Amino acid sequence: MKSFHSRDELVERQRQRLLAMLDSTLPANRFYQSRLSACGPWGKELSLDAILRSLPLTTKTDLTEDHRRHSPFGSHLTYPVERYTRCHQTSGTGGFSLRWLDTPESWDWMLSNWAQVYEAAGVTAEDRIYFAFSFGPFLGFWTAFESAVRLGCLCFPAGGLSSVARARGIVESSATVLCCTPTYALHLGETLRAEKLEAGGLSVRRILVAGEPGGSLPATRRRIESLWKGASVHDHHGMTEIGPVTYQCPRQPGVLHVMEDAFIPEILDRASNAPVPPGTPGELILTNLGRLGSPLLRYRTGDLAQAAPLGRCVCGTFNLALQGGILGRIDDMVTVRGVNLYPSSVDEVIQRVAPQCEYQVHVHSSSALAEARVRLESSETATERSALAGRLEAELRNAFCLRFEIEWVEAGTLPRAEHKSRRWIRDDAPSDPPKR
Repeated sequence: MKSFHSRDELVERQRQRLLAMLDSTLPANRFYQSRLSACGPWGKELSLDAILRSLPLTTKTDLTEDHRRHSPFGSHLTYPVERYTRCHQTSGTGGFSLRWLDTPESWDWMLSNWAQVYEAAGVTAEDRIYFAFSFGPFLGFWTAFESAVRLGCLCFPAGGLSSVARARGIVESSATVLCCTPTYALHLGETLRAEKLEAGGLSVRRILVAGEPGGSLPATRRRIESLWKGASVHDHHGMTEIGPVTYQCPRQPGVLHVMEDAFIPEILDRASNAPVPPGTPGELILTNLGRLGSPLLRYRTGDLAQAAPLGRCVCGTFNLALQGGILGRIDDMVTVRGVNLYPSSVDEVIQRVAPQCEYQVHVHSSSALAEARVRLESSETATERSALAGRLEAELRNAFCLRFEIEWVEAGTLPRAEHKSRRWIRDDAPSDPPKR
């Protein structure tokens, strides 16, 4: 892991790499040729902040429109297509999937970033890593797997297997590390318990999670660790179009460090695009410094984050610390009766009050006043459900000054996902009255 002696040394390294990229790489990139034509020149005396302020922000919409006009890979390529050897794509949650190409050099850069995730989590060549992923076209699965192979770990790909088969595979292989989403870690833990596979003890000691905010939420972490006794949860995050970005602080669970030798992070106010002070939530903006085959300048990730004060962390690094990890998605926020709700905030309350229950939140906006309903899945008795519903309603009301309806469904009713879970549903049509 790259270390710096001071924050100033880190910033100067970022400035030099950004200037080199602006001078040598981006002039060959058609997407940025027009976007940067009115920018610069960038003198060697300019500060990093001054250079960044001169550059335009890049949005997902910009990339989507470019890919539509220049199908199938867009114009966002620095080199001829023949130089590229990898193709992955975004999840398409916004309605359009981007096909993202990488050169061998860019791929190697991302594997090196993933190595920092493993190093921070204490993973070594002696570990056996079980990858409970579908291994579809999404980049994170493949970079995690290949970086682990490079590290020297014994790796188990589990694409195409049922949850029961994966649970058995974890036990039979004596896997020491599990990689999956927080939601799927919970589901696999429940599967192990239902199949009585955990009775003889588990060898898993570390669970690396990503894809959802839960990995940095204390209540979710506690619930996962209660199911996987003896294992610790390690969060991180990344994006197909950006690559692996953060690793969990080795000394502070729930804090993510941005790999600032690889990225320049900013946290901006969504409306004004002005930097927000430490401790204030804003949108995470990223400039990658090593993915030269498909670079991004000041990319609006849509991720909500808040920074700790700059300086040396207790773990020794000067890398920017994100308190609470990724707090959620900017576009995931919903407004119910004038109250702004972020999924991660609601999840924290539900996991604290009802950690044993799977759930979904339905927001009904068909009437003039939107309403929120929590659907809980449990095998408890009617009396136990009533008491739990009362406690949860009270805690949600205290936290958000808002009344949530509580609806109970039978165990096994709500869907589980091995990629990104869909726990928040926005309904446009009226629904049946809630069951108590």
